[in-house]
Amino acid sequence: MENKINDLTKPFLKIPIIPSEEIRYRLPKKVEVIEFYTISNGYKRIFKEEDGINEIGIKIILDPCEVSYMNLFINGVLQPKENYDVQSGVIKLNTVDVPIKGAPVILQMFIV
Repeated sequence: MENKINDLTKPFLKIPIIPSEEIRYRLPKKVEVIEFYTISNGYKRIFKEEDGINEIGIKIILDPCEVSYMNLFINGVLQPKENYDVQSGVIKLNTVDVPIKGAPVILQMFIV
């Protein structure tokens, strides 16, 4: 029996070669966020830069051609794009009703 064990060939072991993996890192783009804040007076449908709140920050409404993306919130609710138009210095609401008096109007503008 001992001879049979010695007669067995040793198993062939091969260590697999693992191909090197190329790892690429993409640095995130720098994003600038500009926000315009105002408060509805209950009857206005058009908001201009002069209507902005001084204490909160920059009072500017950029031209849509200068920004990558924008969002409009009225009373904390994100508005569909069909509900408003933005031009340089002006936000115009396209809805039948106007925001209630005291409702915050916030325009976010993203530059990527």
